[in-house]
Amino acid sequence: MQFPHPYFSSKPSWKWFILINVLIGATMSALDVSIVNVAMPTLKVYFNTSMATIEWVAMAYMLTLTVFLPFFGRLADMMGRSKLYNIGFVIFTIGSVLCGAATSAMFIILARILQAVGAGLLQANSVAIITQAFPGNERGKAIGIQGAVQAIAMAVGPFVGGILISNWNWRWVFFINLPIGIIGTFAGLLILPRQEQAGKKEKIDYLGTALFASGLAFLVLAFNNVGKLGWGSPVVMGYFAGACVLLPAFVFTEFKVDAPMMDLKLFKNWTFTTGNLTGMLSYYVMFAVLFLMPFYFENVMNYSPAKAGSLLTPIPLAMAVVAPYAGHISDKHGPRIMTSAGMLVAALSCFAFMFLGPQSSLFVMIGELVLLGIGMGLFTPPNNSAIMGAAPKDKLGLAGGLLNMMRSLGLIFGVDISGLIFTKLERTSLASQGYPNAQHVFREPSIPLAVKDSAFMHGFMIVMITLLLLTAVSTFLSIMRKSEAIDAEAAAAAREFAGE
Repeated sequence: MQFPHPYFSSKPSWKWFILINVLIGATMSALDVSIVNVAMPTLKVYFNTSMATIEWVAMAYMLTLTVFLPFFGRLADMMGRSKLYNIGFVIFTIGSVLCGAATSAMFIILARILQAVGAGLLQANSVAIITQAFPGNERGKAIGIQGAVQAIAMAVGPFVGGILISNWNWRWVFFINLPIGIIGTFAGLLILPRQEQAGKKEKIDYLGTALFASGLAFLVLAFNNVGKLGWGSPVVMGYFAGACVLLPAFVFTEFKVDAPMMDLKLFKNWTFTTGNLTGMLSYYVMFAVLFLMPFYFENVMNYSPAKAGSLLTPIPLAMAVVAPYAGHISDKHGPRIMTSAGMLVAALSCFAFMFLGPQSSLFVMIGELVLLGIGMGLFTPPNNSAIMGAAPKDKLGLAGGLLNMMRSLGLIFGVDISGLIFTKLERTSLASQGYPNAQHVFREPSIPLAVKDSAFMHGFMIVMITLLLLTAVSTFLSIMRKSEAIDAEAAAAAREFAGE
């Protein structure tokens, strides 16, 4: 028997079953990002290793995922998105089982790399599958629903992880993916279209892929290590030098080969380019806030780690509530209104964060976090929909890979660069007050509490000013976005994808 049966897949409602299957993958990958962070201290003790080593449990995953997302998307354009999406489920599930069965720190790091390959195949294809399944006048709503589910999964991840570790052990943080992966794999085999037309047979651009992946990896590693080693470190300078050589070589190569890994002509489209740029900046802002706020809650407000963690949930929860509505409105009126409004609201939240202090009200802090979540919820689905709508249908996988790669870079740079700025300014403030050698500031009993708070808030406020400037730039770029009509090509692609 053929799956999916043409009788069912030809129905207009079948696209919602396709969305449900994509949501299973979105839930699994988003849950895994936040749930593993809770297990990091436990893993450090269990494997009796250093923090520098155990950090690679997270770093190896993010690095692998980020640098290979465009390649996975391009591969899907060539070989078929449904096929590679299902392979992603299988690889992610196997990687999760191996993580849970790990007997050493190196074992779990290698298993996380395998898991990231599966996650990359899922992420690079998910938005492309939605784009092909839904016509342009429903695409934003569908992407908004996906964004809402991802936000909820990220919000409940730490809570679920805490329960699993407390009642069983850390291995169940990974084993929980096994039933989700099995359900997603079989659902994909039954639901996703089998008559999908893959792109024409082309050679894989191995040289371009190697240059891009290695160059981007060097860039990410440089920013990741500069806070620990300093700008003058030979290691950091070597990473930057590698990126400066390899990335231009990649661009040169892509213009020379017949079938490039990345079609750079996509960036001639203003909507595509500004959408990816503002998407990266939005994730930079959000994850800079998510990185710094726990330190503010614990060090300045003296909240417990559990309370500090729970106070971050308003951001993803507000995103989850707003995202589907933002996508639906953008389907009717275009993305410019919602993306501009979202970045403006995010800018207001960053402005409000600048006035926090040691005596701030809990309700004020929650309100500011909710405001940021609303801004991100208003911005993200319409922006993603606009990016995918601007890409040719034979490049949807590459477009989806680039979209997710830019978001991952925003996450990495938001944490690394904001952390670097904050640390430098905090130490400069302490030095000006007579404490030039302070390292672990809030553990130093010799430093008065008022001095600690003053130094912390100095660095915190300047970082928020930089985030305010970035949201202002994103708001301007969103306002300048052209207001496109609903594209008929996306609707035609949806009908073709459904086998009509």
